[in-house]
Amino acid sequence: MSTTRHTRLLIIGSGPAGYTAAVYASRAMLSPILVQGIEPGGQLTTTTEVENWPGDTEVQGPDLMVRMEGHARAMGTEIVSDIITSLDVTQRPFTAKGDSGTTYTCDAVILATGARAKWLGLPSEDKFKGFGVSACATCDGFFYRGAEIVVVGGGNTAVEEALFLTNFASKVTLIHRRDTLRAEKIMQDRLLKHPKIVPLWHHEIAEVIGTENPQGVEAVRARDVRSGAITEIPCKGVFVAIGHAPASELVADVLETHHGGYVKVEPGTTRTSIPGVFAAGDLTDHVYRQAVTSAGMGCMAALDAERFLAAQEVNLQAAE
Repeated sequence: MSTTRHTRLLIIGSGPAGYTAAVYASRAMLSPILVQGIEPGGQLTTTTEVENWPGDTEVQGPDLMVRMEGHARAMGTEIVSDIITSLDVTQRPFTAKGDSGTTYTCDAVILATGARAKWLGLPSEDKFKGFGVSACATCDGFFYRGAEIVVVGGGNTAVEEALFLTNFASKVTLIHRRDTLRAEKIMQDRLLKHPKIVPLWHHEIAEVIGTENPQGVEAVRARDVRSGAITEIPCKGVFVAIGHAPASELVADVLETHHGGYVKVEPGTTRTSIPGVFAAGDLTDHVYRQAVTSAGMGCMAALDAERFLAAQEVNLQAAE
C-alpha cells in the first residue's frame, strides 16, 4: 500500500556526507528523514582500514559507518531503508518516490548519493561478474585464498585493493595502462615493496576467460597498449579498480552538472542550480573524493538547508 510522507528536509544517501548532514540537521531541529539507498553507508562499507579519519589512527570502514549511522539516529534523524527511484524538484514541494511505494515530499532536499564503481565495459567482464570478476576486494577477497588474482587500475583504490588482497592471494598482478601509479606515495611504496605483488605496466585487459560449468575465471588476456601483443595471465579472480562515477541519475536532467556528471554547486556552498536543492560529498566532488571532505560538505549542506528553510518561513510570515 502506497503512502505519502512529508518532511521539511529529505536527505538522500547514507555515506559520510548524508549522515553528517543528518546530525547537523537534527541538531537544528529540522527533523530530517534520511533515505539510505541501495548501499547503506556508501563506499566506506567496502573499505577495510581507514587511516586518514581524524581521531582514529586506524578504523575499519564499515565500523565507521555504523558509528555515523548511530550518531545520526541518536540526534533524532529518522533513517529509512528505501531506495529513491525518482525525484521531482521542478515544483514545490519536492517529490521523491521510493522503491517501497512510499512517496516523500519535502521543502528542501540534500543529495548525498555519492559515486559508484566504474567497469571496463567488456562483454567477458560482464559475463563473469559475480563469478570471478568483482569491484570490491573487501566483499570478495576471502573467496580467493591461496589463488592468483589480478587487480586493474593505478590509483589509490587499485593500490589499496591489491595490498588488501595479499592477505588471501598467493600472487597479485596489478595491471596498469601506464608505467607509473597515481596513488599516494606512501601507498605506492607499500605496493612496490610487497613480495606478493607484481606490476604489469603498459597493459590493459582485453578479455576475461573462464569456464562455463561451473562458471568461473581462469585467466585474463592482457594487451600491451604500445605493441598490441597479448599476454595470458592465469588467475581465479579479477578486481576492477579504475575509479568511480557520480550517482547523479536522479537529477542529471534538471540540475547543472559538470566534469562527467558531477552535480555543480555554487563555490563555497552546497547550493545547486535549483533553490532548496543541496548536494554534498562524492556526488559533487571530482577533486578530493575523501571521506573527511564528504563529511565536511554534509555539514555545509545541513547549514545551507537550515538557512534556506528559515528564510522561507520569514517570507511566508511576511506574505501572511
